[in-house]
Amino acid sequence: MRMHNPPHPGEIIKSLCLEPLGVTVTEAAKALGISRKTLSAILNGRAGVSPEMAVRLSIAFGTSAESWPTPTPKFPRFVRHFSRLLPA
Repeated sequence: MRMHNPPHPGEIIKSLCLEPLGVTVTEAAKALGISRKTLSAILNGRAGVSPEMAVRLSIAFGTSAESWPTPTPKFPRFVRHFSRLLPA
């Protein structure tokens, strides 16, 4: 059976969210409330998507936080907690 190597979340953000909207990394970082350096690290595959970042992305792009792959098993509880804290 062939194994599927899924794309890094940064690649998804870049190709499906930023490029179609014509949004720059600087503009997106500002809208997400993070530094340009942090967003650049995610987009270039040097950093993963934290549960907090998944919540921020879901708010910004109208997706569910669960749709962004994160490396933590306690993710659903974390999402519920931070969804209440972040501005809509």
